[in-house]
Amino acid sequence: MFAKNALGLAAALGASLLGAAVASAETATNPATLRICASENEAPFSFKDGKGFENRIAAVLAKAMGREPVFVWSDKPAIYLVRDQLDKKSCDVVMGVDTGDQRVLTSKPYYRSGYVFITRADVTVKDWNDPAIAKMSSFAVGFGSPAESMLRSNGKWENNAAYLFSLVNFKAPRNQYVRVDPAKIVQEVADGHADLGVAFSPEVARYLKDSGTKLKVTLIPDDNARSDGLKIPHHFDQSIGVRKDDRELLAAIDAALVKARPEIDAVLADEGIITLPPGS
Repeated sequence: MFAKNALGLAAALGASLLGAAVASAETATNPATLRICASENEAPFSFKDGKGFENRIAAVLAKAMGREPVFVWSDKPAIYLVRDQLDKKSCDVVMGVDTGDQRVLTSKPYYRSGYVFITRADVTVKDWNDPAIAKMSSFAVGFGSPAESMLRSNGKWENNAAYLFSLVNFKAPRNQYVRVDPAKIVQEVADGHADLGVAFSPEVARYLKDSGTKLKVTLIPDDNARSDGLKIPHHFDQSIGVRKDDRELLAAIDAALVKARPEIDAVLADEGIITLPPGS
């Protein structure tokens, strides 16, 4: 029954998103619209065709608010949406920011998820202290992620660096944003090039579903610390961000999230994302 409902939801959202994608500039200033800051190429969160799961959730939110979703697209990575779009008032909401992000006002969390270990089906890694990690030599992870912090802490980073940089054509993440493609992380494990992949579940869920190789996914416990004792969070609440002076819009979003809860949960389940109770 769920699969049928999910497909119906996807079809309905597809029609809604198509209309949003071609909305005119005039409608962007209409109070009956919800102007959504969005990256054209932040897979799997956001795509120019509106098929990113955050695009779908934004459309659900707009519907619950009684507004038309209007996506204001940027060709830059999503980390620049607040600075280059929201703060300049070219759009009004940013999806998928960490709850409490100090750049913005954040809504009540609409989901919580965590980082996962990705291994071949015959390999088990329970946590960062698992003895299996000591025997591994290649790790596919994101730059600046909790996984990078843990690899640096346990002495695995230096010997892994050349392999990791090969995944981004040896671009150095200095003075520029360099992202390891989440699909690449999954594929590296599937192909046997990486002993372990580590990523935020929302980043890799759809690629794990589509993988032709049987892989094991393990949610990492949220009790990790570096060797110096500093806690490294692995679970995060996700919220919608608005400008700091836009409290009226924030209140409307919080109210709509309650109404939209079942459909948001359906999108997350359809994507295959591991979810946790917000605030847990």
